[in-house]
Amino acid sequence: MSPSLNEYLNQFEGHQKVIATVTEVLGFDATGLMTFIVFFTGAFVVVNVMALVGGLGTYAERKISADIQLRQGPNRVGPYGLLQFLADGVKMIMKEDIFPAQADKTLFNLAPLLALIGVFATLAVVPFSSGLTLANLNVGVFYLIGVSSLVGVAVFLGGYSANSKWSMLGGMRGASQIISYEVPVTISILTIVLISGGMSFGSFVGGQGGFPHEWYIFHNPFTFIGFFVFFVGMLAETNRAPFDLPEAESELVSGYHTEYTGMRFGLFALAEYIEVFVLCGVAAAAFLGGYRVPFNLGDGVVFVEKLGLPPIIGKNIGQVLQLGAFLTKTLFLYYVVIWVRWTFPRIRVDQVMTICWKYLTPLALFNLVGVTIWVFAFDGHSIWDVLGHMLSSGSGGGHH
Repeated sequence: MSPSLNEYLNQFEGHQKVIATVTEVLGFDATGLMTFIVFFTGAFVVVNVMALVGGLGTYAERKISADIQLRQGPNRVGPYGLLQFLADGVKMIMKEDIFPAQADKTLFNLAPLLALIGVFATLAVVPFSSGLTLANLNVGVFYLIGVSSLVGVAVFLGGYSANSKWSMLGGMRGASQIISYEVPVTISILTIVLISGGMSFGSFVGGQGGFPHEWYIFHNPFTFIGFFVFFVGMLAETNRAPFDLPEAESELVSGYHTEYTGMRFGLFALAEYIEVFVLCGVAAAAFLGGYRVPFNLGDGVVFVEKLGLPPIIGKNIGQVLQLGAFLTKTLFLYYVVIWVRWTFPRIRVDQVMTICWKYLTPLALFNLVGVTIWVFAFDGHSIWDVLGHMLSSGSGGGHH
């Protein structure tokens, strides 16, 4: 199991000396206090960086859609329009807050906060690197599924509390869609649980290697199909096109957040873009090797033993490489999510439910059974291990 951020820092003598010094100054064991400070600082940095990523996601969406449609996109505020998302944020903060006269103000205010809290809470188990995981829980999958469900509740509350028929229809669509697509997404993750033998994301990444043939997506034919089931379900669960029925402006004006103005609307948008990043990160960790780097360079051992660098520098170089590998895979999937939105048309709400219950869920169950049989029949080995063993056995038999 990969260490959490605090466990990673405890490996270094300097961190232990700081704890000893603080303990001496305060007159009591400061281990718990330092653990809290490390976790709080890490959470503060991750949350703010993810808020920045969410803002840049709106910029990326505009630029990628402009390229697809042969337009320029944002090009006025900052170099290449890069600061447009900051201008949009300032505009939303300065806009007037408007409450519908018949709205339930308590739930109306709570909904966008609940969406953002649910998304930020999932960041605790995202494995950015072996040393930058806030909490490597042994039930990380259960935690992620449970906490991310708050977003579905927020979408429904946003539609219900506004006391508008358009918002209510969008909220009902969102709740039914998110709850439905959690089924194939969860079953697809369970296939990785079977192979890795654990429910923590550290065990997911730890069972893979840095090269593509060592990733779980290519472990066997069932996980290959399971990745695409997971990806399609992820699009629907985050209300991304072609599954953006809760926001369908063509028939629902703007769906569940029709009545929201200013920063309350901005919080919903921010939560959506961060949730896309989180689920892309989960897909990268579960199927694409996560933060693993080829030739085990991410462990830092090469830099310490071969190059003679101090352990703290060598291991930190490895952490930077791991973080770079994770972000590369995650941002590539992020690009594909945006690409899909501006490529395929929106489908009807009955088609959305049909795809989930008639196709993806049975296919996910088929993959789960197939992976179970594969793990039992081949003792958990990948198709590449099986083929390599067969080839080596065949060549050995030829010599005899």
